[in-house]
Amino acid sequence: MSGDVLNLLSERAYRAEDVERFLDPAVPTWARFDPELGYVLGDIVMKDGMEGSCTFSRYEPGGQRRMLQFADRPCRVNTYGDSFTQCHQSSDGETWQEYLAAHLGEPIRNFGVGGYGVYQAYRRALRVEAGELAAPYVVLNIWDDDHVRNLDASRWLRLGDFARQLGDRRYILFHGNPWVHLRFDPGNSRFVERTSLCSTPDDLRRLCDADRFCETFKDDPIVRLHVLKGGGRVDRLDDLEALSEAFGLRLDLRHDDTRARHAAQLHIEYGLRATEYVLDRMRAWADAEGRRLMVLLSCRMSAIIRAAEGKPRFDQRMLDYLATHEIPFVDGLSKHVEDFDQFRISPQEYVERYYIGHYSSAGNHFFAFAVKNTLVDWLDPKPPAYRDEGQAWAVMAARLA
Repeated sequence: MSGDVLNLLSERAYRAEDVERFLDPAVPTWARFDPELGYVLGDIVMKDGMEGSCTFSRYEPGGQRRMLQFADRPCRVNTYGDSFTQCHQSSDGETWQEYLAAHLGEPIRNFGVGGYGVYQAYRRALRVEAGELAAPYVVLNIWDDDHVRNLDASRWLRLGDFARQLGDRRYILFHGNPWVHLRFDPGNSRFVERTSLCSTPDDLRRLCDADRFCETFKDDPIVRLHVLKGGGRVDRLDDLEALSEAFGLRLDLRHDDTRARHAAQLHIEYGLRATEYVLDRMRAWADAEGRRLMVLLSCRMSAIIRAAEGKPRFDQRMLDYLATHEIPFVDGLSKHVEDFDQFRISPQEYVERYYIGHYSSAGNHFFAFAVKNTLVDWLDPKPPAYRDEGQAWAVMAARLA
């Protein structure tokens, strides 16, 4: 194990006090242990909202975020994804699902979990859709970092700066513990679905031992990629070079002037291909189950600034995939660029209208109406607000009955 890998793992090792608070049901924390998905969310109040406000997040017994609009009506749309689906930093009622539900006249469930990748969201969808909360229309929302999260055995390994910024509040937002994930097998040219390294709370506790933690992750290829991206050195490159060759990339991970840049390129390519694998699986599942699938693409502030400045996007491959396979989708980045063109302000001033890290309430409202037309056209029959007046009255009468 190289010194750079050892230094990274030593910094990231789980602290026993964080893990015990995370596992204690009496302690108010953002997430709770799950043997498959690493964690799911629980009720929490946090001072992380717009203008320094507190946000209120509550969850139903089925795991979905509290529904307020038309919650007494049958629900035919379930949404899955990460914190941009969950609508972290916004209160119940300020999510894009709730804005849409209020406008459309029917409920939309929110199964988003901050930190999830596309694969983890897919696995949660399989779990939920096998039960009583199943819906005929399934929406998968993908944010840009979600692609590489597919590959993380533990996302906490890439959250060092985030953890340090939390300070004494670190335990409240502890997450990223081991979960199901994907890896590519170059020898067989296929992705392999891996189980979580921690199927029980005691498994997680054992990783609080620094030596065991380092031994568990010392050969992890994503850990080594992360070190290379930061300009560090690793002892082993053969498997990463095999990945590069399998993906048809001509990269040099051995020299100082190319190492970090090419490692980042490999990481992104690996993640995008993993998402394509997930979508292949999800399309097959939807076809077999008679479900309809839609994909929404969310983006971070810096992506909008780059696009507004005319710079290329990193995920064109994903748009090509969605178009080729005729999956209904909405590209949030393009919607923001179209909106930006209506203003005479800088890209930075523009993103500050909608973001406070995640979307503010205004950002969730923007996204809701950015996806509205595509969603309305997708649903059959149309939502109550888009039927004729007599049918809309019938829906209202049924609600009041």
